[in-house]
Amino acid sequence: MDRSTNQQYLAEDMQRLDEMLSRVTKSDEALSRYLASGGDMQLLNLACGACNEASTLANFFGRFSEETANNRKLKFVGLDIRAQEIADAAARFRGNPNAEFEFLRGDATKLHNHQQLPSEFDVVFVRHQNLWNGKSDWEKIYHKALEKLSPNGRLIITSYFDREHQQALEVIKEQGGELVVTEANEMSRELPTPGKFVDRHVAILKRQSSL
Repeated sequence: MDRSTNQQYLAEDMQRLDEMLSRVTKSDEALSRYLASGGDMQLLNLACGACNEASTLANFFGRFSEETANNRKLKFVGLDIRAQEIADAAARFRGNPNAEFEFLRGDATKLHNHQQLPSEFDVVFVRHQNLWNGKSDWEKIYHKALEKLSPNGRLIITSYFDREHQQALEVIKEQGGELVVTEANEMSRELPTPGKFVDRHVAILKRQSSL
């Protein structure tokens, strides 16, 4: 695949992700009210890799509505264990009017070791978790993600595969999460691996003790 084709696919994927987020957040009344309130937000993107979704997330959560576009301050933290991808993300995402970006190299299973992180986040986002490659690690990641949520915070995940998505929801429930809404993306782009699609599913979850 040449560079221009790859960039076109990426742009289309990001547009579909934005549309998906718009749909599912409307099904979460508490999250919708919070986003519409214009309050400052802190967002943690775990296992983010090169974080192609950074601008999409910043634009969506930073400018959720015209009423909040000019007064919301969004702190965006991306964390991944791969040094080169984090360096690439840090170089690419600067100067966005909707967010203050910070990219950290770190182990998402050991968030307690990262003292520079805020104590809690309004949204923790995980795109394309890889549950089938190291389930025990992902159990830890989801446990830490739920721990980092503010009292009414939300964990948002997307998945490549139908079955893996359902398994991820089960794992998160076991770690103390509660499903708010999940939705399949019928317009998701199919990849060469059978049954694999870009952002095939998106789900919003909260801690079981949350209102």
